[in-house]
Amino acid sequence: MPTDAAVPAPADPTQLFRLDGKVAIVTGASAGLGRRFARVLHAAGATVVVAARRGDALDELADELGDRIVPAPTDVADPAACERLVARAVEAGGRLDVLVNNAGASWVGPAEREAPETWARTLAVNLTAPFLLCQQAFEPMVASGGGAIVNVSSILGFVGGTPVKQAGYCASKGGLVNLTRELGAQWARKGVRVNGIAPGWFRSEMTEVMWGDEASEAYVQRGAPIGREGAEHELDGALLFLASDASTYVVGQTIPVDGGWTAV
Repeated sequence: MPTDAAVPAPADPTQLFRLDGKVAIVTGASAGLGRRFARVLHAAGATVVVAARRGDALDELADELGDRIVPAPTDVADPAACERLVARAVEAGGRLDVLVNNAGASWVGPAEREAPETWARTLAVNLTAPFLLCQQAFEPMVASGGGAIVNVSSILGFVGGTPVKQAGYCASKGGLVNLTRELGAQWARKGVRVNGIAPGWFRSEMTEVMWGDEASEAYVQRGAPIGREGAEHELDGALLFLASDASTYVVGQTIPVDGGWTAV
């Protein structure tokens, strides 16, 4: 991935979005958005190392998709496990091209009741782990000729969450947005692009308590100009854009995919 000149444009611009021959890591891949992200990168041609604490769910995904899915049970809150995860990806594919930091944790409740251990766990998973994985991925990506890191933040990295009270989550996701800016600026000339996605309200394990609750659904419909929650496939385009050569001139940006939530 040249840093002193633009990547040559292919005759077919859709080929920019392909990931054939590339190796990717997706954390939090056992369910929800992370599982979808793994499917999308795999469909684009990548070998995908899928990481999460639930190894059985990763094995099910590998059985379903077949070749080019490598299960790697990992607790990203453990720094040593982050190091092993990156080593596993390099071992599996001989290189590392894409890292999707998707694993997340949250606690919902008033800030004055958020326990120190809950705060610490949230920041460990949502902010410290992405930083450590970015650090570990840097040298293999440079050795592979460059790479793309996609940090999955949240609209709550840009705005407050209340009435859904999540102080630790909001703080960690806001930190991830600015970490993305800083790493993007530091590493752009080395061929490692760091960007992010900030999903709005999507159905996932983390938000499952909201769906089926009339007041919660009305809150989402009222707050998003598009008038509804997102469908998981509506993140596919942003993910492929940032993970692929389609975005070689995009650095340090976090793209809200939120139905307009942060636009008003």
